[in-house]
Amino acid sequence: MDMQTSSLSAPGNPVRPKRADFQTSDDKAMLRAARDLTQGLGHARPELYWPDMLISSAVGYAAIATAILSSSLVVAVAAGLIGALALYRALMFIHELTHIHRDALPGFRTAWNLLVGIPLLTPSFMYEGVHTIHHKRTQYGTVEDPEYLPLALMKPWSLPLFVIVALLAPIALLVRFAVLVPLGVLFPALRTFTWERFSSLSINPDFRRKAPTGDFAKRVLWQEAGASVWALTLLASAYFIGWRPLVIAIAILSLTALLNQLRTLVAHLWENDGEPMTVTAQFLDSVNVPPPGVMAEIWAPVGLRYHALHHLMPSMPYHDLPEAHRRLARELGTGSTYQGANHPGMLTLVARIAKSTMGKR
Repeated sequence: MDMQTSSLSAPGNPVRPKRADFQTSDDKAMLRAARDLTQGLGHARPELYWPDMLISSAVGYAAIATAILSSSLVVAVAAGLIGALALYRALMFIHELTHIHRDALPGFRTAWNLLVGIPLLTPSFMYEGVHTIHHKRTQYGTVEDPEYLPLALMKPWSLPLFVIVALLAPIALLVRFAVLVPLGVLFPALRTFTWERFSSLSINPDFRRKAPTGDFAKRVLWQEAGASVWALTLLASAYFIGWRPLVIAIAILSLTALLNQLRTLVAHLWENDGEPMTVTAQFLDSVNVPPPGVMAEIWAPVGLRYHALHHLMPSMPYHDLPEAHRRLARELGTGSTYQGANHPGMLTLVARIAKSTMGKR
């Protein structure tokens, strides 16, 4: 799959200012435009969220079943690819759950967890309360940010390792919920260790998660219990029907995890060295891959192709981001700060980050 066939929304690609030029000041005109030009947007539409999530998950599970039951290798591989992409889209609604108002889509959070989060061993508690730290102005890009690593400033070998390790994610989740959670009931110290180290979708190895409290702790309890029972059921199924179905499902979900890790790799430029950044600096360290290219909608679904814009307006629903981008691009124009966060595609971004690491031998 060619992941490079996206292009900028306007001609030209302005020279990105050096960090010293925008570290201490914000582009107030852009920030005002983001506020003023997006009035009328920002309301989560259930008629879009529900069908998108339900169809994506249904296609994904049907594809996994086809891959498991088919006697044709070609059919199985094709079904596996479709399943990986469909479940990837369904999984990415976890990002929306962390930002939409809790009363905006009644029942959606619970339904997503029952249909997607728990079956794929990625319940929403693993992102809720974690991702919001990434959006805090004083913590973005610092050692306290669970979703930031200065990848562009690290050694060259760190990039392939960062991507390849994602292939092990389904196995790691299976071990977490089938082994560590039950043992944690017997051994509180293990329970604490598991929660602090293995309970968040983070990439910062130094991040330690604080214990849940209040209503969130209650949601964690039922989500974790459900995922644990399901993980044990999956392992038990191998005894009754053999390992082949589970191995095929893990392989498909490993592809999903790999695709998500590639998207994460190009979601930012990863050029910050740990210092607090202004809103504009955070925006320019983030990435938009806007139309007219279509491939970004596959590898960065559910609004994630507008990741820089999302950092300006975190609560904007995914279905409104394209229109918000059109308004801002039209108003601010070529050569603006806003255009500085627009990039042509995945391979271009990977090449940029890789080139930056080459000087860190």
